[in-house]
Parts: sequence; C-alpha cells; structure tokens
Amino acid sequence: MTLMLKIYNTLTRKKELFQPRVPGKVGMYVCGMTVYDYCHIGHARVMVVFDTVARYFRHLGYDLTYVRNVTDIDDKIIQRANDNGEDIGALTERFIDAMHEDERALAVLPPDIEPKATQSIPDIIAMIERLISQGLAYVGNNGDVFYSVAKFENYGQLSGKNLNDLQAGERVDVDMAKQNPLDFVLWKMAKPNEPAWESPWGLGRPGWHIECSAMSTCCLGNHFDIHGGGMDLQFPHHENEIAQSEGATGEKFVNYWMHNGFVRVDNEKMSKSLGNFFTVREVLKQYKPEVVRFFILSSHYRSPLNYSDEQLNEAKAGLTRLYTALRDVDVDNTEVQDDYKVRFEQAMDDDFNTPVALSVLFDLARELNKVKEAAPETANALAATLKSLSGLLGILQDDPDSFLKGSITNADAPNEAAPYCSDEQIEQQIQARIDAKKAKNWALADQIRDELKGQGVILEDSPDGTTRWRRE
Repeated sequence: MTLMLKIYNTLTRKKELFQPRVPGKVGMYVCGMTVYDYCHIGHARVMVVFDTVARYFRHLGYDLTYVRNVTDIDDKIIQRANDNGEDIGALTERFIDAMHEDERALAVLPPDIEPKATQSIPDIIAMIERLISQGLAYVGNNGDVFYSVAKFENYGQLSGKNLNDLQAGERVDVDMAKQNPLDFVLWKMAKPNEPAWESPWGLGRPGWHIECSAMSTCCLGNHFDIHGGGMDLQFPHHENEIAQSEGATGEKFVNYWMHNGFVRVDNEKMSKSLGNFFTVREVLKQYKPEVVRFFILSSHYRSPLNYSDEQLNEAKAGLTRLYTALRDVDVDNTEVQDDYKVRFEQAMDDDFNTPVALSVLFDLARELNKVKEAAPETANALAATLKSLSGLLGILQDDPDSFLKGSITNADAPNEAAPYCSDEQIEQQIQARIDAKKAKNWALADQIRDELKGQGVILEDSPDGTTRWRRE
C-alpha cells in the first residue's frame, strides 16, 4: 500500500499526502443525482471520475466504502411529476433505473452503498433536532426550520467566502421568515398535494442540504475521509453540509474535499437555455460508451472538460490505437512490467492525473507495436501490462476485434448516408480485393479499398500478406 498518494483538498487549496483516518480503510461519499430526468454529460463526469478514484484506492489495497446518494425528493422532482401527471415514486424509480443503465454502459461500478433521501427521513429529523437543541437552528414564522448561518463560526471555510461580504450582497427575504437572509432551510412545511412526513414541526419534507449530511454521516460516521462532487456544489451545498454536520456532531466532518471541474460544450457552459445540453443517452447514439469514458479521463478531473465532436473523435482515435496494439497478442498468465506500472502509479498518485496515466499507456502501445513480430514473449508481457493498467481506468477490457469491428448503428459511421456493411460483406470484399491483387488488377483492389473506406471501414495490410479491418 503506497503512502505517496496526494490529493488536492479544496478545503486547504493544496495537494496533501493522503492519510486515512483508519489505517487501511477509506470512507468516501459523493453527491449523486437528483432523479427527475436522464443523466447528462456532467453527471457522467462525476460517475466516471469517482469510479476511477474508487478503482485506484482498491488497487492500492485500501478497504474502501464508497457511498453515493440518490436525491429522490425535491422541488424539481415534484414539479416534473406534476407536469407529467405521474406518481413521484414511479418517476424517481424510472430515472434511477435509467441512471443505473447509463453507469453500466460507461463501465462505472456501483457504489457500495446508495442511500435514498426518502429512506433517510428519521436520520434527517434526528439531525435537525440536534441542531435546534444546540441553538444552531430555529423554526421560522412560516413554520419552516432554518439553519442559523451566523452561529456557525467557520461558515465559508470551504468556498473561501466571507460571511460579512455574503450578507452585504444578499437581498432581504420578502417574506421575512428567516432571521438572516443567508439562513437556509432544513425542513419545509407541507404544501397541498406534495409528499410529506411527520415531524416534531408538523408534516413536511427535508431541505436538500440536510439530506446529504444525514446520509453521509449515517453511512460513514460523523468524521470520514473524502467527500466528492461537482465544482458547482462547493457553495452553498457543501458549505452548508459542513455547517450542519459539524454543528450537529461537534466533530470534524471530512478530511479531504474533491471537486471535479465543469463540462463545457464547444467552450460554452452547458445549459438547456443555450440548447447545448446533452444527455448520456444522446451521446451514446453517436459514440461507443468506452469512447465517452476515455474522453472524460483524457482531462484532469479538476480541469474544465470541453465536450465537442472534435474531442470525442480524438478520444475514439486514441482508444483505437490502444486496441490495435492489443490485437493478436496473448495477455494471459504474464506478469505486469514494473517500470510502466511505477510510471502509471506515479501519475495516479499525483492527484489522480489520468491524462499522464494515459500517456504511459500510449508509450506501452508504441513499444508493443515495435516488438510484436520480433519478440512475441516481450510483446505478451507488454500487452498484459497495458491491459492490467488500463483496467484501473475502466478501459481496454473489451476484446480488441470486438471493439475495432463493432458498430451498433449507422450513427457510428462518419457518413450516415453511406450504406452499412455487415461483417460478412466486409470479409467478402476483402477476399475480392486479395483476388484482384493476385491477378495484378491494382485498380480494382484500390477501388474496393476506397469503397470500404467510404462505408467507414479501414483496411490494414500486414507484411505477411493478411488484411485486418476496423471501423472508423
């Protein structure tokens, strides 16, 4: 187990040597999806990033408990269910199932624990009661329960925001329900025809922030190692989680805060209003799931990720190069080569630097291509190393031929108008080309190659006279 792993901690704004609270064990909580719609590419990034983090912790030998919650009650869910004329439970279960389908497609392993907000109501109520008893929360004059931000000494520590500056820029609430405009809701009084639960303050439902505080501490304890999520959650969601959790327990909440960067589309912020909003399902109609995962890992998790056809096509080309290197090589029962493993781990130990880790894989592939013919045993060892290290990133686990020849729909082809060739038709065309070359009919051989290329099929002639093919 390495003691070299460094993680950028948003709380301290620097990379820190990772030291688990309990030797050999890691507790990690990641804010999951609010399930009222299909997952978008931003959700995919959170899924893939923290799945990769989880895989690497386990590779290092840690006993990891990975918790990712589901928010299955909030204003947007209620509004969507009303708009659809649909039962809220039916709506959320439908989108939870869809989320699980998307994560399986992206080779995202399920978290160890996946708590739902609606199943955590007793824990949420108990935490709110503790906050009230400690003078950190109060019942507003509209019946809602609020957290008193000014009474938590370290409010703003995660985001770097100053409480006085926040108050100066905040408009006074029109309904005057709060004692301070910055105070946030812990429990909302029931409205007609909305889901509600019994509580000491009457029928109501929890606020969003308190849900995560209750679920994380119930699953991992009052104090745990890592809390993750998108950068957009840093303030106010995660800031409020710290205030609630530390206020209720009197203990430090989290040691390391990890936040992945935003997803942009053609260098613009992704949003429905701009019309550049893409669900995972829409993207998977154009690109294989492994290409999308590779694309996400090709940028450091803290950097902005720019979604564009050009970037996805580059990811597809890169993954194709790696799979091509693995073709016709035996990867069974061969030891991983230490020099490449060391370089790979050095990259991942540096705040999970997947772009550098991928560059190690490309170095491996180049060396593998050089020795394939001349040194089969060396090639086998390199291929085994490439497959093993790639597995830590959740890629290159398909059969090379299956990936290179696979094409689910015409949308995979560069020209949708081009006719789609079956594998059998391609093999027939290749044989016709071989026959044409034997007959020295070079014009026909070139014509067949060009026709196949027009249908998104690339031929690769090897020195021994055989021809392999792959789809673009």
